[in-house]
Amino acid sequence: MHVTGRLYSFFMAIQDIYPTALRLLGRPVLVVGGGPVAARRAKGLLDAGAKVTVVAPVASAELRGLADAGLLAWEPREYRTSDLDGVWFVQTATGVAAVDTQVAADAEAQRLWCVNASDHEASAAWTPAVAVVDDIKIAINAGGDPRRAMALRDAVATALESGDLPLRRHRKPGTVTGTGTVALVGGGPGDTGLITVRGRRLLGQADVVVADRLGPRELLNELAPDVRIIEVGKTPGHHPVPQLEINRILVEEALAGNHVVRLKGGDPYVLGRGGEEAEFCRQHGVEVEVVSGVTSAISVPAAAGIPMTHRGLAKGFSVVTGHEELSEVPARPDHTVVLLMGVAQLRDSAAALAGAGLALDTPVGIVENGYLPEQRVTIGTLGTIADQAEAVGVANPAVIVIGDVVRVSPFAPQHFKTADYSTITPNRPRVATI
Repeated sequence: MHVTGRLYSFFMAIQDIYPTALRLLGRPVLVVGGGPVAARRAKGLLDAGAKVTVVAPVASAELRGLADAGLLAWEPREYRTSDLDGVWFVQTATGVAAVDTQVAADAEAQRLWCVNASDHEASAAWTPAVAVVDDIKIAINAGGDPRRAMALRDAVATALESGDLPLRRHRKPGTVTGTGTVALVGGGPGDTGLITVRGRRLLGQADVVVADRLGPRELLNELAPDVRIIEVGKTPGHHPVPQLEINRILVEEALAGNHVVRLKGGDPYVLGRGGEEAEFCRQHGVEVEVVSGVTSAISVPAAAGIPMTHRGLAKGFSVVTGHEELSEVPARPDHTVVLLMGVAQLRDSAAALAGAGLALDTPVGIVENGYLPEQRVTIGTLGTIADQAEAVGVANPAVIVIGDVVRVSPFAPQHFKTADYSTITPNRPRVATI
């Protein structure tokens, strides 16, 4: 019977709460108490726009500072029942149970909602654990357990901020002027875990997604059914949607009041024409946010264990898209060259670098579908790589890395690893012990 009574009490503590939100803007409220809890509650009420009066013989430095700034009124005395006249809401936080109980009883008699900090079970109202993400306010009660409520609040806020929970509006605010926004989001090399937290969050808020062929395509499957996806993907030599048309789509959709995400592979500002898109939007009065992504130029080689720089091997690198630019790139094995979208021109690019003086035995690595299950690594030399690529059918998306840093890759053949370049004694190769 005793156990049943405890279960019934717990059940009632949860079921007799009616969650709601008070709009206290401009309304007078009372805080009784002057310590840290009273200061926290007073600040929360001020954030809600309430006209706060604090009654306490002694107030903390924080409360005195708020009073001195004219943000609230402080009455330096003991509580009186008449303090409740004309207020809409009451918070007790004296730390003295008898005083808090008296305030709560007086409020009950006047049919005022009162939070009793000394006795949550007897309190007419509870203050939830609160967090704000954008224009969403999260408020959690957890059966009178504040630490549990705070832990849950933090978990929900984190999930909202990371995009794991949807932030997208379904009811447009009445103050919207009609113009939406555009976000140029770098989706990274393709793995859904490599998009930034900000990028995923914006994707979850989008009304329209203008999507490339590359990038984290699986995230599109997680969008709400009414989110429109406009495909504008390009392949080498085939651009079904010209860049000017992509620019027009972004502006047109934003001017219609939509939140538009331009989801691109890698980083929108690394050989991604993001600068052109941002400029076009701004010229037409559309607000643009650029969210950098993990560029495939660096991340895809890293997936195969190939760094851009390495002590004793390379101190710098260049990223190009074709053999035409190679005449201005340092033709040295200690300067890493990265080719994006370069599979079709690989033979010409290798010949251009060789013609500029780069040795034919310079290591070359090709990484296809970086970070994806079908990732494949092909490693050879400047003199052999074109034939190797043709033999195994290398295809885009692929990143080509040329330089001595390829020797560091665990996929490199054993004879590439005749020297182990130490990070303890930089720039001085030592004999391998394997």
